[in-house]
Amino acid sequence: MKIKGYDYLTRKKKVEEILDNTDAVKEVDKFPQNDDDFTYTNGYKAWAGAIFVDLRDSTKLFSQDEVEVAKVIRGFTSEIIEILKKDTDDNLIEIGIRGDCVYAIYSVPYRQDNLDIAHRSFYINTYMKMLNKLLEERNLPNIKAGIGLAAKETLAVKAGRKSSGINNLVWIGEAVTHASKLSDLGNKLLVGPIVMSKIFYSNYIEEQMKNIENAENWWELKNDQNLGDIYHGSVIIEDFNDWINNGMNETN
Repeated sequence: MKIKGYDYLTRKKKVEEILDNTDAVKEVDKFPQNDDDFTYTNGYKAWAGAIFVDLRDSTKLFSQDEVEVAKVIRGFTSEIIEILKKDTDDNLIEIGIRGDCVYAIYSVPYRQDNLDIAHRSFYINTYMKMLNKLLEERNLPNIKAGIGLAAKETLAVKAGRKSSGINNLVWIGEAVTHASKLSDLGNKLLVGPIVMSKIFYSNYIEEQMKNIENAENWWELKNDQNLGDIYHGSVIIEDFNDWINNGMNETN
């Protein structure tokens, strides 16, 4: 039976065009900022760094009062997005929300770029403490999150339907998928809230130790049966944390 509205006889040719014409992969230092540079026949390969911030026990949270949950989710997403996009220059390629997870993907042509992403995770980890104090003051549920970071050479291609306005970048490689999986490990089963892949950690720690010699002590090595060696911890921004502990008083 032919599905109403879908002309499979004609669309077969379109599928064949897609399968036969997707072959122009360009290796670049950084992903293009202009969406027009991505077509339905090309792709760009470069180093990508990804960070995923995933709520813990969201199923339990979403079963509570709807208005309260809406307040919590908005408080969670709005400021994490602010931290992820602030002062990113031209490295930020994509930022968004997937269900109960906020994520961002960056070009990371230099090790210093991994350090920048790591520092964003430290701010997010500290912000969660601020958010929970504000939630407590309003008798709203406290929340926890896992923060996953990964980096690797990645292929980005545009996928969707040409001329339909429905399209998105698809990230082919381990950076994005590993960051997502690492965020699911964070803040449970004796794993700290911030979890890094081995490659991300190696690139990040080399830069971090140029300024702080004992930075290795912040992290604990753990072997995951699916993801291999990972590094986890709970690093915070000290002045931010001190301000929270001192009552979060506004100053001019």
